[in-house]
Amino acid sequence: MTDPTSQGDQRPGKVSLFANPISVIGIWLAGISLIVILLLMAYEATLHGHNPYLGIITFVVLPTFLVLGIVLAAIGALRERRRRARGEADAHWPILDLNVGAQRRTLGLLSMAAVVFLAMSAFGSLKAYEYTETNEFCGTVCHTVMEPEYTAYQNSAHSRVPCVECHIGPGVDWFVKSKLSGAYQLYAVAMDNYPRPIHTPIANLRPSQDTCENCHWPEKFFGNNYVTRDYYLQDEDNTHVRVDLMLRVGGGDGREGPQDGIHWHMNIANEIEYIAADERRQEIDWFRVTRLDGTVSTYVRDGSDIAHDEVPEGEIRSMDCIDCHNRPSHRFFPPQVSMNAALARGEISTTLPGVKGLGVELLEGDYETTEEAVAAIEASVRDEYASIASPADVDATVATIQEIYRNNYFPKMNTNWKAFPENIGHMWAPGCFRCHDGEHVNEAGNTLTRDCNVCHVILAEEPAQGGSLMSLVGVPFQHPEDIGEEWKEVSCVECHAP
Repeated sequence: MTDPTSQGDQRPGKVSLFANPISVIGIWLAGISLIVILLLMAYEATLHGHNPYLGIITFVVLPTFLVLGIVLAAIGALRERRRRARGEADAHWPILDLNVGAQRRTLGLLSMAAVVFLAMSAFGSLKAYEYTETNEFCGTVCHTVMEPEYTAYQNSAHSRVPCVECHIGPGVDWFVKSKLSGAYQLYAVAMDNYPRPIHTPIANLRPSQDTCENCHWPEKFFGNNYVTRDYYLQDEDNTHVRVDLMLRVGGGDGREGPQDGIHWHMNIANEIEYIAADERRQEIDWFRVTRLDGTVSTYVRDGSDIAHDEVPEGEIRSMDCIDCHNRPSHRFFPPQVSMNAALARGEISTTLPGVKGLGVELLEGDYETTEEAVAAIEASVRDEYASIASPADVDATVATIQEIYRNNYFPKMNTNWKAFPENIGHMWAPGCFRCHDGEHVNEAGNTLTRDCNVCHVILAEEPAQGGSLMSLVGVPFQHPEDIGEEWKEVSCVECHAP
Protein backbone atom coordinates (compact mmCIF):
# COMPACT_ATOMS: atom_id res chain seq x y z
CA MET A 1 0.00 0.00 0.00
CA THR A 2 1.13 3.54 -0.75
CA ASP A 3 2.29 5.97 1.94
CA PRO A 4 0.20 9.15 1.46
CA THR A 5 2.95 11.34 2.89
CA SER A 6 5.08 10.56 -0.17
CA GLN A 7 2.44 11.86 -2.57
CA GLY A 8 1.06 14.78 -0.64
CA ASP A 9 -2.34 15.01 0.98
CA GLN A 10 -4.76 14.29 -1.89
CA ARG A 11 -7.86 13.83 0.33
CA PRO A 12 -10.79 16.16 -0.33
CA GLY A 13 -11.20 16.90 3.37
CA LYS A 14 -10.38 15.83 6.84
CA VAL A 15 -10.83 12.18 7.66
CA SER A 16 -13.58 11.12 10.05
CA LEU A 17 -12.95 11.22 13.79
CA PHE A 18 -13.63 7.48 13.76
CA ALA A 19 -10.76 6.79 11.40
CA ASN A 20 -8.38 5.68 14.14
CA PRO A 21 -7.32 2.25 15.35
CA ILE A 22 -9.39 2.27 18.58
CA SER A 23 -12.60 3.33 16.84
CA VAL A 24 -12.08 0.91 13.95
CA ILE A 25 -11.61 -1.99 16.39
CA GLY A 26 -14.76 -0.90 18.22
CA ILE A 27 -16.75 -0.64 15.00
CA TRP A 28 -15.63 -4.08 13.87
CA LEU A 29 -16.46 -5.57 17.29
CA ALA A 30 -19.91 -3.97 17.31
CA GLY A 31 -20.58 -4.98 13.71
CA ILE A 32 -19.58 -8.60 14.18
CA SER A 33 -21.62 -8.83 17.41
CA LEU A 34 -24.66 -7.40 15.67
CA ILE A 35 -24.39 -9.84 12.78
CA VAL A 36 -24.03 -12.83 15.12
CA ILE A 37 -27.00 -11.62 17.21
CA LEU A 38 -29.16 -11.45 14.09
CA LEU A 39 -28.03 -14.90 12.97
CA LEU A 40 -28.75 -16.44 16.37
CA MET A 41 -32.14 -14.73 16.55
CA ALA A 42 -33.00 -16.18 13.16
CA TYR A 43 -31.84 -19.62 14.29
CA GLU A 44 -33.81 -19.45 17.54
CA ALA A 45 -36.93 -18.56 15.56
CA THR A 46 -36.68 -21.99 13.91
CA LEU A 47 -36.58 -23.86 17.22
CA HIS A 48 -39.71 -25.45 18.68
CA GLY A 49 -38.94 -24.41 22.25
CA HIS A 50 -36.99 -21.79 24.16
CA ASN A 51 -33.29 -22.43 24.58
CA PRO A 52 -32.08 -20.66 27.75
CA TYR A 53 -28.39 -20.96 26.85
CA LEU A 54 -29.02 -19.61 23.37
CA GLY A 55 -31.08 -16.80 24.86
CA ILE A 56 -28.35 -15.75 27.27
CA ILE A 57 -25.68 -15.59 24.55
CA THR A 58 -28.03 -13.77 22.17
CA PHE A 59 -29.52 -11.25 24.54
CA VAL A 60 -26.89 -10.84 27.26
CA VAL A 61 -23.38 -11.83 26.19
CA LEU A 62 -23.31 -10.58 22.61
CA PRO A 63 -25.09 -7.28 23.40
CA THR A 64 -22.35 -6.69 25.98
CA PHE A 65 -19.73 -6.91 23.23
CA LEU A 66 -21.93 -4.75 20.99
CA VAL A 67 -22.05 -2.01 23.61
CA LEU A 68 -18.33 -2.43 24.28
CA GLY A 69 -17.62 -1.93 20.57
CA ILE A 70 -19.74 1.24 20.49
CA VAL A 71 -17.97 2.57 23.59
CA LEU A 72 -14.55 1.85 22.05
CA ALA A 73 -15.58 3.67 18.87
CA ALA A 74 -16.67 6.69 20.89
CA ILE A 75 -13.50 6.67 22.99
CA GLY A 76 -11.36 6.59 19.86
CA ALA A 77 -13.31 9.48 18.34
CA LEU A 78 -12.91 11.60 21.50
CA ARG A 79 -9.18 10.89 21.62
CA GLU A 80 -8.88 11.89 17.97
CA ARG A 81 -10.83 15.09 18.55
CA ARG A 82 -8.61 16.11 21.46
CA ARG A 83 -5.51 15.32 19.45
CA ARG A 84 -6.70 17.59 16.66
CA ALA A 85 -7.64 20.31 19.17
CA ARG A 86 -4.02 20.35 20.25
CA GLY A 87 -3.11 21.17 16.68
CA GLU A 88 -1.58 17.87 15.83
CA ALA A 89 -1.74 16.73 12.21
CA ASP A 90 -4.39 14.32 11.10
CA ALA A 91 -3.52 10.68 11.45
CA HIS A 92 -2.85 9.23 8.00
CA TRP A 93 -3.97 5.80 6.92
CA PRO A 94 -2.44 3.89 4.05
CA ILE A 95 -4.22 4.60 0.75
CA LEU A 96 -5.75 1.59 -0.95
CA ASP A 97 -5.12 1.52 -4.67
CA LEU A 98 -6.95 -1.35 -6.39
CA ASN A 99 -4.93 -0.66 -9.54
CA VAL A 100 -1.98 -2.20 -7.75
CA GLY A 101 -2.19 -6.00 -8.08
CA ALA A 102 -0.51 -6.76 -4.76
CA GLN A 103 -2.97 -4.54 -2.86
CA ARG A 104 -5.89 -6.05 -4.72
CA ARG A 105 -4.82 -9.59 -3.87
CA THR A 106 -4.14 -8.67 -0.23
CA LEU A 107 -7.60 -7.11 0.13
CA GLY A 108 -9.24 -10.17 -1.42
CA LEU A 109 -7.46 -12.56 0.89
CA LEU A 110 -8.24 -10.45 3.97
CA SER A 111 -11.91 -10.20 2.98
CA MET A 112 -12.20 -13.93 2.47
CA ALA A 113 -10.45 -14.61 5.77
CA ALA A 114 -12.81 -12.19 7.57
CA VAL A 115 -15.90 -13.87 6.11
CA VAL A 116 -14.64 -17.36 7.01
CA PHE A 117 -13.68 -16.22 10.50
CA LEU A 118 -17.08 -14.62 11.05
CA ALA A 119 -18.95 -17.72 9.86
CA MET A 120 -16.80 -20.08 11.92
CA SER A 121 -17.14 -17.87 15.01
CA ALA A 122 -20.92 -17.80 14.72
CA PHE A 123 -21.16 -21.54 14.09
CA GLY A 124 -18.62 -22.40 16.80
CA SER A 125 -20.32 -20.20 19.38
CA LEU A 126 -23.66 -21.75 18.60
CA LYS A 127 -22.37 -25.31 18.83
CA ALA A 128 -20.44 -24.59 22.02
CA TYR A 129 -23.47 -23.22 23.79
CA GLU A 130 -25.68 -25.96 22.40
CA TYR A 131 -23.29 -28.44 23.99
CA THR A 132 -23.35 -26.65 27.34
CA GLU A 133 -27.08 -27.26 27.58
CA THR A 134 -26.85 -30.98 26.92
CA ASN A 135 -27.27 -33.59 29.63
CA GLU A 136 -23.87 -34.99 28.72
CA PHE A 137 -22.23 -31.65 29.55
CA CYS A 138 -24.11 -31.34 32.84
CA GLY A 139 -23.36 -34.90 33.91
CA THR A 140 -19.91 -35.75 32.61
CA VAL A 141 -17.73 -32.63 32.47
CA CYS A 142 -17.32 -32.71 36.26
CA HIS A 143 -17.48 -36.50 36.27
CA THR A 144 -16.58 -37.33 39.87
CA VAL A 145 -18.77 -34.59 41.32
CA MET A 146 -21.84 -35.23 39.20
CA GLU A 147 -21.55 -38.99 38.69
CA PRO A 148 -24.11 -39.88 41.41
CA GLU A 149 -26.68 -37.35 40.22
CA TYR A 150 -26.15 -38.17 36.54
CA THR A 151 -26.45 -41.92 37.14
CA ALA A 152 -29.66 -41.50 39.13
CA TYR A 153 -31.02 -39.09 36.53
CA GLN A 154 -30.49 -41.59 33.70
CA ASN A 155 -32.58 -44.14 35.63
CA SER A 156 -35.33 -41.68 36.55
CA ALA A 157 -38.72 -40.89 35.07
CA HIS A 158 -37.30 -37.55 33.88
CA SER A 159 -34.39 -39.02 31.94
CA ARG A 160 -35.66 -37.45 28.70
CA VAL A 161 -36.09 -34.02 30.25
CA PRO A 162 -33.00 -31.80 29.73
CA CYS A 163 -31.27 -30.82 32.97
CA VAL A 164 -31.64 -27.12 32.18
CA GLU A 165 -35.45 -27.41 32.03
CA CYS A 166 -35.57 -28.11 35.78
CA HIS A 167 -32.44 -26.44 37.09
CA ILE A 168 -32.81 -23.20 35.11
CA GLY A 169 -36.09 -23.05 33.23
CA PRO A 170 -37.12 -20.36 30.76
CA GLY A 171 -36.00 -16.73 30.91
CA VAL A 172 -32.69 -14.96 31.19
CA ASP A 173 -32.85 -13.82 34.82
CA TRP A 174 -32.63 -17.30 36.37
CA PHE A 175 -29.99 -18.31 33.86
CA VAL A 176 -27.82 -15.44 35.08
CA LYS A 177 -28.45 -16.40 38.71
CA SER A 178 -27.53 -20.01 38.04
CA LYS A 179 -24.32 -19.02 36.24
CA LEU A 180 -23.30 -16.71 39.05
CA SER A 181 -23.79 -19.47 41.61
CA GLY A 182 -22.05 -21.87 39.26
CA ALA A 183 -18.95 -19.69 39.18
CA TYR A 184 -18.08 -20.73 42.73
CA GLN A 185 -18.85 -24.35 41.90
CA LEU A 186 -16.29 -24.25 39.08
CA TYR A 187 -13.76 -22.81 41.51
CA ALA A 188 -14.59 -25.52 44.05
CA VAL A 189 -14.07 -28.26 41.47
CA ALA A 190 -10.81 -26.74 40.26
CA MET A 191 -9.49 -26.44 43.84
CA ASP A 192 -10.91 -29.82 44.89
CA ASN A 193 -12.75 -28.39 47.90
CA TYR A 194 -16.33 -29.25 46.96
CA PRO A 195 -18.56 -30.98 49.55
CA ARG A 196 -18.85 -34.76 49.55
CA PRO A 197 -21.75 -35.41 49.27
CA ILE A 198 -23.25 -32.35 47.60
CA HIS A 199 -25.30 -30.31 50.03
CA THR A 200 -29.08 -30.43 49.73
CA PRO A 201 -31.54 -28.89 49.44
CA ILE A 202 -30.08 -26.53 46.86
CA ALA A 203 -30.38 -23.04 48.30
CA ASN A 204 -30.85 -21.22 44.98
CA LEU A 205 -33.13 -23.73 43.25
CA ARG A 206 -35.83 -22.08 41.19
CA PRO A 207 -39.40 -22.44 42.56
CA SER A 208 -41.23 -25.43 41.14
CA GLN A 209 -44.04 -23.20 39.87
CA ASP A 210 -41.59 -21.92 37.23
CA THR A 211 -40.19 -25.31 36.23
CA CYS A 212 -42.12 -28.44 37.22
CA GLU A 213 -45.47 -26.83 36.52
CA ASN A 214 -44.55 -26.21 32.90
CA CYS A 215 -45.40 -29.89 32.40
CA HIS A 216 -47.30 -30.89 35.54
CA TRP A 217 -50.54 -28.93 35.80
CA PRO A 218 -51.44 -28.77 39.52
CA GLU A 219 -55.04 -27.70 38.96
CA LYS A 220 -55.61 -30.93 37.03
CA PHE A 221 -54.18 -33.38 39.57
CA PHE A 222 -57.15 -35.41 40.71
CA GLY A 223 -58.50 -38.83 41.57
CA ASN A 224 -56.95 -41.83 43.27
CA ASN A 225 -54.09 -44.08 42.21
CA TYR A 226 -54.01 -47.84 42.72
CA VAL A 227 -50.56 -49.20 43.56
CA THR A 228 -49.14 -52.54 44.63
CA ARG A 229 -46.21 -52.91 46.99
CA ASP A 230 -44.21 -56.14 47.18
CA TYR A 231 -42.05 -56.71 50.23
CA TYR A 232 -39.78 -59.58 51.20
CA LEU A 233 -38.70 -60.27 54.76
CA GLN A 234 -35.07 -60.79 55.64
CA ASP A 235 -35.57 -64.39 56.67
CA GLU A 236 -34.45 -67.71 55.21
CA ASP A 237 -37.59 -68.03 53.10
CA ASN A 238 -37.59 -64.45 51.80
CA THR A 239 -41.22 -64.35 52.92
CA HIS A 240 -43.37 -62.37 50.51
CA VAL A 241 -45.75 -59.66 51.76
CA ARG A 242 -48.04 -57.83 49.36
CA VAL A 243 -50.00 -54.66 50.05
CA ASP A 244 -52.50 -53.11 47.62
CA LEU A 245 -53.03 -49.41 48.26
CA MET A 246 -55.33 -46.72 47.01
CA LEU A 247 -53.39 -43.47 47.14
CA ARG A 248 -55.70 -40.56 47.76
CA VAL A 249 -53.95 -38.11 45.46
CA GLY A 250 -56.64 -35.41 45.34
CA GLY A 251 -56.12 -32.23 43.39
CA GLY A 252 -56.60 -28.52 42.99
CA ASP A 253 -59.77 -28.30 40.92
CA GLY A 254 -63.02 -29.42 42.51
CA ARG A 255 -64.62 -29.79 39.08
CA GLU A 256 -62.18 -32.58 38.26
CA GLY A 257 -62.47 -34.60 41.45
CA PRO A 258 -61.89 -34.50 45.22
CA GLN A 259 -59.62 -31.78 46.54
CA ASP A 260 -58.64 -33.58 49.72
CA GLY A 261 -55.89 -36.16 50.04
CA ILE A 262 -52.20 -35.73 49.40
CA HIS A 263 -52.40 -32.80 47.00
CA TRP A 264 -54.44 -30.76 49.43
CA HIS A 265 -51.02 -29.39 50.35
CA MET A 266 -50.50 -27.75 46.97
CA ASN A 267 -50.53 -23.99 47.43
CA ILE A 268 -53.39 -23.32 45.03
CA ALA A 269 -56.37 -22.92 47.32
CA ASN A 270 -54.42 -23.50 50.53
CA GLU A 271 -51.14 -21.93 51.54
CA ILE A 272 -48.77 -23.65 53.93
CA GLU A 273 -45.79 -21.77 55.32
CA TYR A 274 -43.17 -23.34 57.53
CA ILE A 275 -39.82 -22.73 59.17
CA ALA A 276 -37.38 -25.63 59.25
CA ALA A 277 -35.16 -26.06 62.28
CA ASP A 278 -32.38 -27.63 60.19
CA GLU A 279 -30.76 -26.99 56.83
CA ARG A 280 -32.10 -30.22 55.33
CA ARG A 281 -35.71 -29.30 56.22
CA GLN A 282 -36.27 -32.53 58.10
CA GLU A 283 -37.26 -30.93 61.41
CA ILE A 284 -40.29 -28.65 61.32
CA ASP A 285 -41.44 -27.21 64.65
CA TRP A 286 -43.67 -24.42 63.30
CA PHE A 287 -45.97 -24.05 60.32
CA ARG A 288 -48.96 -21.93 59.38
CA VAL A 289 -51.96 -22.91 57.26
CA THR A 290 -54.09 -20.36 55.40
CA ARG A 291 -57.21 -21.92 53.91
CA LEU A 292 -59.34 -20.80 51.00
CA ASP A 293 -61.91 -19.21 53.31
CA GLY A 294 -59.21 -17.03 54.87
CA THR A 295 -58.93 -18.84 58.20
CA VAL A 296 -55.43 -19.20 59.57
CA SER A 297 -54.11 -21.88 61.92
CA THR A 298 -50.64 -22.02 63.42
CA TYR A 299 -49.22 -25.35 64.53
CA VAL A 300 -46.22 -25.81 66.81
CA ARG A 301 -44.59 -29.01 67.96
CA ASP A 302 -45.75 -30.00 71.40
CA GLY A 303 -42.96 -29.50 73.91
CA SER A 304 -41.14 -26.82 71.92
CA ASP A 305 -40.55 -23.35 73.32
CA ILE A 306 -42.47 -21.69 70.47
CA ALA A 307 -45.70 -19.86 71.30
CA HIS A 308 -48.62 -19.85 68.86
CA ASP A 309 -48.62 -16.07 68.64
CA GLU A 310 -44.93 -15.79 67.71
CA VAL A 311 -42.95 -16.55 64.59
CA PRO A 312 -39.61 -18.25 65.35
CA GLU A 313 -36.38 -17.18 63.74
CA GLY A 314 -35.60 -18.62 60.35
CA GLU A 315 -36.64 -18.47 56.72
CA ILE A 316 -40.39 -18.69 56.14
CA ARG A 317 -40.83 -21.01 53.18
CA SER A 318 -44.06 -21.47 51.26
CA MET A 319 -44.59 -25.16 50.70
CA ASP A 320 -44.48 -26.26 47.05
CA CYS A 321 -44.06 -29.47 45.08
CA ILE A 322 -40.38 -29.86 45.84
CA ASP A 323 -40.96 -29.99 49.61
CA CYS A 324 -42.37 -33.51 49.17
CA HIS A 325 -41.05 -34.46 45.72
CA ASN A 326 -37.55 -33.44 46.77
CA ARG A 327 -35.76 -36.15 44.76
CA PRO A 328 -37.74 -36.18 41.49
CA SER A 329 -34.81 -37.12 39.26
CA HIS A 330 -31.95 -38.01 41.60
CA ARG A 331 -33.21 -40.85 43.78
CA PHE A 332 -30.89 -43.13 45.71
CA PHE A 333 -32.85 -46.12 46.96
CA PRO A 334 -32.42 -47.94 50.28
CA PRO A 335 -31.12 -51.49 49.81
CA GLN A 336 -34.38 -53.00 51.05
CA VAL A 337 -36.34 -51.16 48.35
CA SER A 338 -33.95 -52.18 45.58
CA MET A 339 -33.83 -55.81 46.71
CA ASN A 340 -37.65 -55.96 46.97
CA ALA A 341 -37.95 -54.70 43.41
CA ALA A 342 -35.33 -57.16 42.09
CA LEU A 343 -37.03 -60.10 43.81
CA ALA A 344 -40.48 -59.03 42.59
CA ARG A 345 -39.23 -58.75 39.00
CA GLY A 346 -37.57 -62.15 39.16
CA GLU A 347 -34.07 -60.76 38.64
CA ILE A 348 -33.05 -62.54 41.84
CA SER A 349 -34.54 -65.95 42.63
CA THR A 350 -36.61 -66.11 45.83
CA THR A 351 -35.49 -69.73 46.24
CA LEU A 352 -32.04 -68.64 47.36
CA PRO A 353 -32.13 -68.92 51.17
CA GLY A 354 -31.84 -65.57 52.93
CA VAL A 355 -30.87 -63.72 49.73
CA LYS A 356 -32.85 -60.61 50.69
CA GLY A 357 -30.92 -60.22 53.94
CA LEU A 358 -27.58 -61.05 52.32
CA GLY A 359 -28.16 -58.49 49.58
CA VAL A 360 -29.02 -55.75 52.06
CA GLU A 361 -25.95 -56.59 54.15
CA LEU A 362 -23.61 -56.52 51.16
CA LEU A 363 -25.03 -53.27 49.80
CA GLU A 364 -24.61 -51.59 53.17
CA GLY A 365 -21.01 -52.76 53.54
CA ASP A 366 -18.21 -50.27 54.23
CA TYR A 367 -16.19 -50.02 51.01
CA GLU A 368 -13.53 -47.54 49.94
CA THR A 369 -14.24 -47.80 46.22
CA THR A 370 -16.89 -49.12 43.88
CA GLU A 371 -14.42 -51.68 42.53
CA GLU A 372 -13.89 -53.04 46.04
CA ALA A 373 -17.63 -53.28 46.59
CA VAL A 374 -18.26 -55.08 43.29
CA ALA A 375 -15.55 -57.63 44.05
CA ALA A 376 -16.81 -58.21 47.61
CA ILE A 377 -20.40 -58.72 46.40
CA GLU A 378 -19.34 -61.34 43.85
CA ALA A 379 -17.13 -63.21 46.29
CA SER A 380 -19.77 -63.31 49.04
CA VAL A 381 -22.66 -64.37 46.80
CA ARG A 382 -20.67 -67.13 45.13
CA ASP A 383 -19.36 -68.35 48.46
CA GLU A 384 -22.92 -68.48 49.84
CA TYR A 385 -24.75 -70.10 46.96
CA ALA A 386 -22.29 -71.76 44.56
CA SER A 387 -22.85 -75.22 46.05
CA ILE A 388 -26.64 -75.02 46.48
CA ALA A 389 -27.96 -73.03 43.51
CA SER A 390 -27.72 -73.16 39.75
CA PRO A 391 -24.90 -71.17 38.12
CA ALA A 392 -27.48 -69.09 36.24
CA ASP A 393 -29.21 -68.01 39.49
CA VAL A 394 -25.87 -67.20 41.12
CA ASP A 395 -24.67 -65.19 38.12
CA ALA A 396 -27.97 -63.26 37.97
CA THR A 397 -27.84 -62.51 41.68
CA VAL A 398 -24.26 -61.26 41.48
CA ALA A 399 -24.96 -59.06 38.48
CA THR A 400 -28.17 -57.60 39.95
CA ILE A 401 -26.72 -56.72 43.35
CA GLN A 402 -23.65 -55.20 41.71
CA GLU A 403 -25.87 -53.09 39.45
CA ILE A 404 -27.92 -51.93 42.43
CA TYR A 405 -24.71 -50.84 44.11
CA ARG A 406 -23.42 -48.97 41.06
CA ASN A 407 -26.70 -47.06 40.75
CA ASN A 408 -27.11 -46.12 44.41
CA TYR A 409 -23.72 -46.04 46.14
CA PHE A 410 -20.80 -43.76 45.29
CA PRO A 411 -17.98 -44.01 47.85
CA LYS A 412 -15.86 -41.22 46.30
CA MET A 413 -18.67 -38.72 46.91
CA ASN A 414 -19.94 -40.32 50.15
CA THR A 415 -23.27 -40.57 48.37
CA ASN A 416 -26.03 -43.06 49.09
CA TRP A 417 -29.64 -43.07 50.24
CA LYS A 418 -28.70 -42.00 53.77
CA ALA A 419 -27.12 -38.78 52.51
CA PHE A 420 -30.29 -37.67 50.70
CA PRO A 421 -33.51 -38.33 52.64
CA GLU A 422 -36.55 -38.49 50.39
CA ASN A 423 -39.72 -36.83 51.63
CA ILE A 424 -42.19 -38.90 49.61
CA GLY A 425 -43.71 -41.33 52.09
CA HIS A 426 -42.51 -41.95 55.63
CA MET A 427 -40.64 -45.25 55.69
CA TRP A 428 -36.99 -44.31 55.22
CA ALA A 429 -37.09 -40.62 56.15
CA PRO A 430 -39.52 -38.51 58.23
CA GLY A 431 -41.30 -37.28 55.09
CA CYS A 432 -44.98 -36.86 55.93
CA PHE A 433 -44.21 -37.28 59.62
CA ARG A 434 -42.27 -34.05 59.67
CA CYS A 435 -45.66 -32.49 60.36
CA HIS A 436 -48.12 -35.40 60.63
CA ASP A 437 -46.46 -36.92 63.67
CA GLY A 438 -49.26 -36.39 66.17
CA GLU A 439 -47.19 -33.80 68.01
CA HIS A 440 -48.13 -30.56 66.21
CA VAL A 441 -50.92 -28.66 67.92
CA ASN A 442 -52.68 -25.45 66.85
CA GLU A 443 -53.92 -22.56 68.97
CA ALA A 444 -57.30 -24.24 69.47
CA GLY A 445 -55.65 -27.32 70.94
CA ASN A 446 -56.31 -29.52 67.90
CA THR A 447 -53.58 -31.98 66.97
CA LEU A 448 -52.69 -32.42 63.29
CA THR A 449 -53.81 -35.89 62.28
CA ARG A 450 -51.42 -38.78 61.75
CA ASP A 451 -54.17 -41.08 60.46
CA CYS A 452 -52.74 -43.17 57.63
CA ASN A 453 -56.09 -43.24 55.83
CA VAL A 454 -55.90 -39.53 55.13
CA CYS A 455 -53.38 -40.24 52.35
CA HIS A 456 -53.89 -43.91 51.49
CA VAL A 457 -56.25 -46.79 52.12
CA ILE A 458 -55.10 -50.44 52.26
CA LEU A 459 -57.47 -52.33 49.97
CA ALA A 460 -55.83 -55.72 50.34
CA GLU A 461 -52.93 -57.31 52.18
CA GLU A 462 -51.29 -60.69 52.08
CA PRO A 463 -49.49 -60.60 55.43
CA ALA A 464 -46.48 -62.66 56.42
CA GLN A 465 -48.65 -64.58 58.86
CA GLY A 466 -50.55 -66.09 55.92
CA GLY A 467 -54.03 -65.68 54.50
CA SER A 468 -55.27 -62.47 52.89
CA LEU A 469 -57.38 -59.46 53.73
CA MET A 470 -59.45 -57.50 51.24
CA SER A 471 -62.04 -54.75 51.40
CA LEU A 472 -62.93 -51.85 49.14
CA VAL A 473 -63.38 -49.64 52.20
CA GLY A 474 -59.99 -50.57 53.59
CA VAL A 475 -58.50 -53.22 55.84
CA PRO A 476 -56.46 -52.73 59.01
CA PHE A 477 -52.73 -52.86 58.46
CA GLN A 478 -50.84 -55.86 59.81
CA HIS A 479 -47.15 -55.28 60.39
CA PRO A 480 -45.01 -58.03 58.79
CA GLU A 481 -43.09 -58.43 62.04
CA ASP A 482 -45.04 -59.11 65.21
CA ILE A 483 -44.58 -55.87 67.12
CA GLY A 484 -48.09 -55.71 68.56
CA GLU A 485 -49.66 -52.28 68.48
CA GLU A 486 -46.34 -50.43 68.61
CA TRP A 487 -46.54 -49.45 64.93
CA LYS A 488 -49.54 -47.29 65.80
CA GLU A 489 -47.59 -45.34 68.39
CA VAL A 490 -44.28 -44.65 66.63
CA SER A 491 -43.41 -43.43 63.16
CA CYS A 492 -42.10 -45.96 60.63
CA VAL A 493 -38.93 -43.95 60.25
CA GLU A 494 -37.95 -44.54 63.88
CA CYS A 495 -37.19 -48.16 63.02
CA HIS A 496 -36.48 -48.15 59.30
CA ALA A 497 -34.35 -45.02 58.88
CA PRO A 498 -30.59 -45.14 59.42
